[in-house]
Amino acid sequence: MALSYKTRRRLSLLILLLGLPLYIAAAWFVVSLIERPPVLVELAIYVVLGILWALPFKAVFRGVGQADPDAASPEDR
Repeated sequence: MALSYKTRRRLSLLILLLGLPLYIAAAWFVVSLIERPPVLVELAIYVVLGILWALPFKAVFRGVGQADPDAASPEDR
């Protein structure tokens, strides 16, 4: 099912404002459950987790920063 541009834009905003902070808190909590690893290992864990959160939402974020493709261009008016 293809989402419209407006729906993808709203969904991406919702993901960034609500989902990302919740994911950060969850990742922080999970990493805090284990004994503190060396700094470079901990950094690597956070980098990997920082990349992994975006992979499922790749289709939602694609093209959101560009102009609405369904909107009429100014020349058509």
